[in-house]
Amino acid sequence: MTAFPPRFFVTPEQIDTMVAAFYAEVRGHAVLGPIFAAHVVDWPAHEEKIGRFWRNAILREGVYSGSPMMAHRDAGDVRSEHFPVWLALFDEVALRVLPPDAAAAWSAMAHRIGHALSMGVSDARRAAGAVPSFS
Repeated sequence: MTAFPPRFFVTPEQIDTMVAAFYAEVRGHAVLGPIFAAHVVDWPAHEEKIGRFWRNAILREGVYSGSPMMAHRDAGDVRSEHFPVWLALFDEVALRVLPPDAAAAWSAMAHRIGHALSMGVSDARRAAGAVPSFS
């Protein structure tokens, strides 16, 4: 049985603000910008989808369907070393646009998700028969 992370208070409007601010930074980021630009052709649609993801994860609204793991694994150019960069930028934006308690709680959730995605991407790139790395 999977335990849900503890709830924290973030409004749907704060989620939308955070997503918009984060992706505005991503688009101009030297490392992340080109990766996202290769995959996102409709930024408003992407931000709306990611907003649904976070409303599902945080508010448990049940408004998102999809597989973030498969999307990141299938992208081909997403590497495990991109996740610390992504998370540092996420933390920076969260601290700028959210109240401190909400920023800390949301960042903690993002780090758990990012770590899992990083491991999944790394595993997908592992040679057949190679021992997995858990770093």
